[in-house]
Amino acid sequence: MTEQLELYDVTIIGGGPAGMYTAFYSGMRDLKTKLIEAKEELGGRMLIYPEKMIWDVGGVPPILCEKLIAQLEQQAKTFDPTLVFGQQIMGLAKQPDGTYILEAASGEKHWTRTVVLAIGRGILKMAKLELEGAERYEVSNLHYTVQELEPFRGKRVLISGGGNSAVDWANELEPIASQVTVAHRRHQFGGHEKNIVRMKNSSVDVLTPYELSQLYSSNGETIERVTLRHIETGDAHQLEVDEVIVNHGLKSDFSGIKDWGLNMDDWNVYVNSKLETNLPGIYGAGDFAYYDSKVNLIAGAFTDAALALNSAKLYMDPEAPRMAYVSSHNDRFKEKNKALGISED
Repeated sequence: MTEQLELYDVTIIGGGPAGMYTAFYSGMRDLKTKLIEAKEELGGRMLIYPEKMIWDVGGVPPILCEKLIAQLEQQAKTFDPTLVFGQQIMGLAKQPDGTYILEAASGEKHWTRTVVLAIGRGILKMAKLELEGAERYEVSNLHYTVQELEPFRGKRVLISGGGNSAVDWANELEPIASQVTVAHRRHQFGGHEKNIVRMKNSSVDVLTPYELSQLYSSNGETIERVTLRHIETGDAHQLEVDEVIVNHGLKSDFSGIKDWGLNMDDWNVYVNSKLETNLPGIYGAGDFAYYDSKVNLIAGAFTDAALALNSAKLYMDPEAPRMAYVSSHNDRFKEKNKALGISED
């Protein structure tokens, strides 16, 4: 079987910030690299909030998330890694020579010396509104994410949920919508404290503890009115709406990876300080990897990527340098600098 497959040094599973930076750093270390993403585009969890501003990446001024994704993608392609889209990796089979065969749900196979798992929270799907007939409104005014703000201008918007995204959307829509109402089934919100305070001090109507219990439509095509039920008393509150946004969290699917024998819990794989899993030649990076000093920031994902890749390089070649030379001294960038018109004399 392996004779029919091309052998890669590193195969990265996952195309979020950790996966993309791993692909770039793998090129810095002159490794033959493949990145496999289950979706049809790179970005990972960042695709959920393309219009949010990202402030906490070192040396990068505040930037729209979609622009940061584009820049990370451009960087990831620097050394021309092989990119594979639309394949959900399920199976892992170790070969007699220590290499691995990865198998996708669709049957495609990939041969690799090492694997970096940068799968974030797995294949994420928005938790749908569990009300009968709700799906019919998904083509009109029932939303599970906010891709653009402008369609909500001048509208009466209901947001059901209390996490970071619900709070952020409320704050972003408040200046342009005619009215924003947030209904959350708990008294406490799960978002960042500063953003919650901003929301509560604005014109946003915050209703707690309420849950969305019924949808009404006279034409069967768009939601025109909803019932919000008080969790503790059962009292009903009627609300006229133009748009409904539901943010009830995410459901995660790690598919067959949970059957590989990795030391993991429901959300994470446990790794050591070298980002090594309990399986030789397999590493974790980004949100999926957990260790005691974990930093859950995009910046932390970049560090994870470099650590995991350096460990993979040393696994294949114990005599190799411990880390890549920095870009200012790395021969792999000489020709690229010339292409940019930068002289190193």
